[in-house]
Amino acid sequence: MADEGSLRGRVCLITGANTGIGRATATELARRGARLLLACRSLDKAHPVAEAIRAESKNDAVEVVELDLARFASIRRAAEVLLARDLPIHLLINNAGLAARGLTADGFELVFGTNHLGHFLLTNLLLDRLRASAPARVVTVSSRAHYKASGIDFEAVRRPTASLTALPEYSVSKLANVLFSAELARRLGGAGVTTGSLHPGVIASDIWRRIPWPIRPIALGFMSSLEEGAGTVVDAAVNPARAAETGRYYHEGQERQPSRLAQDPELARRLWEESVRWCGL
Repeated sequence: MADEGSLRGRVCLITGANTGIGRATATELARRGARLLLACRSLDKAHPVAEAIRAESKNDAVEVVELDLARFASIRRAAEVLLARDLPIHLLINNAGLAARGLTADGFELVFGTNHLGHFLLTNLLLDRLRASAPARVVTVSSRAHYKASGIDFEAVRRPTASLTALPEYSVSKLANVLFSAELARRLGGAGVTTGSLHPGVIASDIWRRIPWPIRPIALGFMSSLEEGAGTVVDAAVNPARAAETGRYYHEGQERQPSRLAQDPELARRLWEESVRWCGL
């Protein structure tokens, strides 16, 4: 992987780290010496993963925090736990995501509510700690699927998933990820916290676990490995060449122009303001 530098003394929080790209990314960060906080929905599944990462990386500083991104109450509890630890947070990787049908506990379309609103709320609750830990970085895993989104229907995101595959909703959530990252960069200004969003590649991960058969096995056959995907996340997160870059979008390790909509500051502003209202911030 690019940039084999040490991360000793750096505290990294990563969501969805018990499986897929998140687990591969966490393992690489631990191998480089970072103190890791794995934010995962299921502690029963996360604890064995943390143990495995400790063994593989020879790094004992790997801990688990319970976090369900589809529940605002869980996000707030997780933030309280993290802030009570009085640890710096030098790197936040908003990695967790899904493509599935349903509704969140707070009444939002499941994919949008989890992939965007969950990370929006978590990041904002931790912003003061990130600022105090500067230089710090927030990296949000998006997807090239955001190019397929024709916009954000601010009414539809308050209803259950409409499509059978959840892929159109996934594209909207990934557009929201890029818009959020860019708007966060504008709002942070010179606070010492930089941001980035990225497409890690089309990866054969558990994010597709609820896509119906026979679409899922066919699609997985054309996807890249978890290690390849993790490499792009690590590059965007800790490559020194990226340290001063903020609000940028990366495609498999290279900076790219996101979609026209993803560069719309008015759409980004509205998404931010609606998200603040919906999350009760």
